[in-house]
Amino acid sequence: MASGEWHCEKRDLLKNDSFTKESSDTPETGCLSIIVLGASGDLAKKKTFPALFNLYRQRFLQSSKVHIFGYARTKISDDELRNRIRGYLSSGNEGSEDVLKFLQLIKYVCGSYDAEEGFLALDKAISEHETSKNSSEGSSRRLFYLALPPSVYPQVCKMIKNYCTNKSDLGGWTRIVVEKPFGKDLASAEELSSQIGELFDEPQIYRIDHYLGKELVQNLLVIRFANRFFLPLWNRDNIDNVQIVFREDFGTEGRGGYFDQYGIIRDIIQNHLLQVLCLIAMEKPISLKPENIRDEKVKVLQSVDPIKDEEVVLGQYEGYRDDPTVPDNSNTPTFATMVLRIHNERWEGVPFILKAGKALNSRKAEIRVQFKDVPGDIFKCKKQGRNEFVIRLQPSEAIYMKLTVKQPGLDMSTAQSELDLSYGQRYQGVVIPEAYERLILDTIRGDQQHFVRRDELKAAWEIFTPLLHRIDNGEVKPISYKPGSRGPAEADELLERSGYVQTHGYIWIPPTL
Repeated sequence: MASGEWHCEKRDLLKNDSFTKESSDTPETGCLSIIVLGASGDLAKKKTFPALFNLYRQRFLQSSKVHIFGYARTKISDDELRNRIRGYLSSGNEGSEDVLKFLQLIKYVCGSYDAEEGFLALDKAISEHETSKNSSEGSSRRLFYLALPPSVYPQVCKMIKNYCTNKSDLGGWTRIVVEKPFGKDLASAEELSSQIGELFDEPQIYRIDHYLGKELVQNLLVIRFANRFFLPLWNRDNIDNVQIVFREDFGTEGRGGYFDQYGIIRDIIQNHLLQVLCLIAMEKPISLKPENIRDEKVKVLQSVDPIKDEEVVLGQYEGYRDDPTVPDNSNTPTFATMVLRIHNERWEGVPFILKAGKALNSRKAEIRVQFKDVPGDIFKCKKQGRNEFVIRLQPSEAIYMKLTVKQPGLDMSTAQSELDLSYGQRYQGVVIPEAYERLILDTIRGDQQHFVRRDELKAAWEIFTPLLHRIDNGEVKPISYKPGSRGPAEADELLERSGYVQTHGYIWIPPTL
């Protein structure tokens, strides 16, 4: 492609991206206050504040209209909070003008999560900001981001409802962002939903799953429903199996005590991987309206059959219990491979293999759709492997199709190759937004498409709760595996029994720039 053509396409890409400032305009209302509760914690300083800074730097947050409040129990000053987060905002540019101006937007309020005094002080600080911006009462927008443990959600939401919401409705709003995990099983998730639901309406509640903000996860609907050649292929007649994989090459890294309360299924599979499964398996929605998309996701979840014990392999890496915060008799899995089966016309008989683990031999997250063998193999190339459509979520974001081609030369021999869209090569110079940036902006815009609805959450827990209770009761045991391995050998055997055919002699290599 000629240089001029590429620059033209690049401009078009930026122009048409739904994340651009031009499309971010919302009806004019009062000023915006973003309140980060748990402001002194790791999640806030590593994810929430950097996401807000990037939105500010790209001018999605205007200093004339927005103010940011940090709230936590830690007794620190405004400047102490600013200094804590400064190093996470822009690597090597902590003293830049953007950083300095952004930090001046942040005010800190110290208070308890269960006492009215702190929240009265918080409401006073927010109101003073709104008054300084000449916002009429009831027209301002208040976004509360709960970077907190779920155990304090009900009491914090009660305090927000009683002391910190808009006093009247003149076009403004109050919205709540809550982080996973949303409960530990169906009963606890429903209790949490009921407690928050008594205080706020569903359109005010944004249950965030950052996987839904990833670039290639958001690309799934476009790939599936905007490309004609996928439509007739995306079904049980052509697809043999689907794998959704999350692998980390490190262990719990000092977080063993926290992780042991949840395990790999609650931490990764029940939310991140299941959300991806929904986007792969759902039917085309009647529109891109959030409720239409979420309706189709719920239908998928409600069609999933109960998980069979013989289609589950659990693992726990050697050395996990050496962490002093982990019980010596812990039955918590750090690895799991399981097969989910969707009982509907499109997917009957197609195994969806969900796999996640820590302390493995590589770090990656990907979706791998494996197609059935070509009938009548006249080239005798069946052993080389099947066609596969792969979406690489991280690292080295890419979309590629594995297919069989003729090997260059005089012989009629075949080899596996790929049609490759590697983002780092194709979209040079285009900054891919972080997931939290997208999702926080969606919250401000009032777009709930990429957030988890209450009935969706319930349906997800209904799938996994029986298995999780059997694990918690010690009825299903994890198999020990060595750190740095692929995980238990039994997991590969389950893949083979489920119909997955591994390609030998082919390795995808990200193209160089």
